[in-house]
Amino acid sequence: MNRIGLWISSGLVLLALLSSTLFVVDQRQFGVVYALGQIKEVITEPGLHFKLPPPLQNVQFIDKRLLTLDSPGTEPMLTAEKQRVVIDYYVRWRITDASAYIRNVGLNEQVGTNQLNRVVRNSFQEQINKRTVGELLSTRREELMSDVKKDVLLAVQGAKPWGVDVVDVRITRVDYVDTITESVYRRMEAERKRVANELRSTGAAEGEKIRADADRQREVTVANAYRDAQKIKGEGDAKAAQLFAESFGRDPQFAQFYRSLEAYKSSFNSKGDVMVLDPGSSEFFKGMRGAPSGASSRK
Repeated sequence: MNRIGLWISSGLVLLALLSSTLFVVDQRQFGVVYALGQIKEVITEPGLHFKLPPPLQNVQFIDKRLLTLDSPGTEPMLTAEKQRVVIDYYVRWRITDASAYIRNVGLNEQVGTNQLNRVVRNSFQEQINKRTVGELLSTRREELMSDVKKDVLLAVQGAKPWGVDVVDVRITRVDYVDTITESVYRRMEAERKRVANELRSTGAAEGEKIRADADRQREVTVANAYRDAQKIKGEGDAKAAQLFAESFGRDPQFAQFYRSLEAYKSSFNSKGDVMVLDPGSSEFFKGMRGAPSGASSRK
C-alpha cells in the first residue's frame, strides 16, 4: 500500500510540475514569458506553449485588441479667444510591441491608458489654444483631431517608444462650461429678439407702404370712375335735352303742359307741404283747370 501511495503521490507531483510548464495564449493576447524577472520571450501566435516551471519562468498576458480611451473628466480648456470650453473625446489605440510597452510604460493596459490620457489631454489643450470656438465647431474640427493624433504619435514613438499605435482620435462634444453657458444663452436670446424686432419693424414699414399704395390706387380708380360717370351722365343729359327740345318743338302746348306736370310733381312731393293760392287766378293751376282748346282739337 505504501508503494502504491508513493507512486500516486509522485504522479500527482509530476502532473502538477508538467501543468506548470504548459500555458495557452489566446488569439486576443500577447504571452510574455519572464525568466527571473526579465523578459525572456514575447509570444504573439495563439496556441499551446511551454516554459520552465516557476520560479524559473513565469508568464503574463497583455491584451492586443483595439482599446478605447474615453475622456475621463470635464476640466475646461482655453481657446484662442480665452473662452473656457469642455470637450469630450475618445482615442482608439492598441499595443503593438509588448516588450517595449512593458519596459517603457507598465505591466498592464490600465497604466498605458493613464499615461496616454495625459499625453492626449496636453495635446488637445495645446491645439485648442490655437483655435477659436467657431473653428472648433466648424469643419476645422477634423484638422484639430488630425493634429492631436500626430502629436500623440510623436510622443509615443519618441526616444523611448511605448510599443503602441494610435489608430484614431475623435471629438464627441464641444460645449461651454456651465458658468458661462447661461450667459451665452441670454446673449443668443437677446440677439434673436433683436432680429425678430427688426423683422417686425421692416414688415410694419412694408405693410404701411403697401397700404398707402393701395389707397392711392383706390383714389385714382374712384376718381377715374367718377370722371367717366360724369362724362357719360353729361352726354346722356345732352342727348335727353336734345330729344326733349326736338319733341317740344313739334308741340309747344304739350311742352308747356308737361312742364306744368313736372312742376306739380315737384311741388306736391311731400304731404306736409302747404300752399295758399287762388286756383282761379293763379297761372300755376292753369293745367289743372282744363285742357287747352288747341290740344283738344288736335286730339
